[in-house]
Amino acid sequence: MSEAPRWTLRRAEAADAEAIRDCAIAAFSVYLPRLPIVPLPMSKDYASAIELQQVWVAADAAEIAEIAAAIVLDITDEGFLVDVIAVRPRHQGSGAGRALLELAEREALRQGFDSIYLFTNEKMSENRALYARIGYVEYRRLVLENRTRVFLRKALR
Repeated sequence: MSEAPRWTLRRAEAADAEAIRDCAIAAFSVYLPRLPIVPLPMSKDYASAIELQQVWVAADAAEIAEIAAAIVLDITDEGFLVDVIAVRPRHQGSGAGRALLELAEREALRQGFDSIYLFTNEKMSENRALYARIGYVEYRRLVLENRTRVFLRKALR
């Protein structure tokens, strides 16, 4: 007999915007001491994202009311983008982020894309290491004021 999935994944609704913002703030505040700027996911307008982008949330099957993690997906000129992925600190390492990234890969394929890409700050070394472990490859760096973005792509076919 197979084990029931721990994570319930669903499309975000307008009422989720504040909880997603709180999740992002909790997830990214760990980086504040090493960055000269506030990470963009901490100030993103999630109500607009829910309306204009593809936003999904993960809730623990045992605590369905709390959003444990969220992902914001978008289609850009460059392809299928993971714009934000945020996991509450107490759920990091639990598989919630992985479940959402796997969902993003399925969505990218379903929507006709052969790859998926994302970017992160070069000082977020833990994120870069995780992405490398799951098949993302760095393909570009963009130096901006106060930060360097590292772009990574994963082939899906």
